[in-house]
Amino acid sequence: MVYEGARSVYGPLLAALGASAIVVGLVTGAGEAVALVLRLAFGPLADRTGRYWSLTILGYGLTAVCVPLLALAPRLGTAGLGFAATMILLERLGKAIRSPSKSALLAHVAVAVGRGRGFGVHKALDQVGAFAGPLVVAGVVAVSSLWWGMAVLAVPGAIAMVLLLTLRRRVPDPSTYDVAPTDDPVGDAGPEHRGWWAEAVGAGLSGDFFRYAVAASLTTGALVTFGIIGYHLTVKGLLPVAAVPIVYAAAMAVEAVAALLVGSVYDRTGPRVLLVVPVLVALVPALALDSALVAVLAGVVAWGFAQGVQDSTIKAVVAELVEAPRRATAYGVFAGIQGLLAIVGGVGAGWLYERSLPALVAVVALTQVVALVLLADTFRRSGLRRRAG
Repeated sequence: MVYEGARSVYGPLLAALGASAIVVGLVTGAGEAVALVLRLAFGPLADRTGRYWSLTILGYGLTAVCVPLLALAPRLGTAGLGFAATMILLERLGKAIRSPSKSALLAHVAVAVGRGRGFGVHKALDQVGAFAGPLVVAGVVAVSSLWWGMAVLAVPGAIAMVLLLTLRRRVPDPSTYDVAPTDDPVGDAGPEHRGWWAEAVGAGLSGDFFRYAVAASLTTGALVTFGIIGYHLTVKGLLPVAAVPIVYAAAMAVEAVAALLVGSVYDRTGPRVLLVVPVLVALVPALALDSALVAVLAGVVAWGFAQGVQDSTIKAVVAELVEAPRRATAYGVFAGIQGLLAIVGGVGAGWLYERSLPALVAVVALTQVVALVLLADTFRRSGLRRRAG
């Protein structure tokens, strides 16, 4: 509820503080990069220390604090835009801190029900908050202001932290849910035998893993951020600011359905179902940045479906390719590669948006052809379809 509620209006929020499309693209793209690239450090840290719960709680805590503080931005005058950008980046830092640990914990629990289904159900439950948060913000914005919409998110943030601490006390070691350690691929020497830098860049991880990471990252980097879509909806006068979070909430509902549907298909048929992602990513700018509201809404549906699969089932493949003691590291490396392309994609989308929409559509389509070829080749080389199926 907290970070998706805020994310639903990052475009209009930054625009209200004087940001251009390039600045919106830079801040939202850099935010995704921070959330992804810095996992290169926090993944190995989790595996080396075993403090999966501590890092998870710290990361969620940053989000719970930084998002409500965005309400102070308009009171800071000319410094407001810089302050808002800083809070957005710190909130994304919280994502970087918690995600490798959270994904490693989830990979243990999900093995008992099928990792595709497990990650899909997790994403669907996550989307309950992602759907409710934007609706809460939309309601507050409609009756008050955008800034009170940020302030009210302190309430679900506080509740979430209480629930998280309670969960840690009840389930201190989720690895007990593993069916058997032999279910995991056999890996090489553990992290204690490598240097920190070697761990951070994924030394010892397989070529299949890196090919998959690059392919998946091409889809992440080319997926136009909702910050740009929200900016487009408001500056083109297609929707009032209060309606943008409602559109985002609908996209979150699509994400939930996509995560459950594709996760279930993945467990039955293997990872080739993920070949649909580059197709969806290529459709997004062609539709979501159109001048007709109907086309934009169709583009938002495609965006939500692609986002749902990227943040759920795509991660399940990593757990199939990497042994359990190195999964947090692998998730960190995977996210780091995604982050490098996310910031390029965010800035590039903002720059091309202001200059040539046809060029933006063409560039995204070209990258997705490359991603599609790489994904198909990786699945063929690794034989993952047989293991996952």
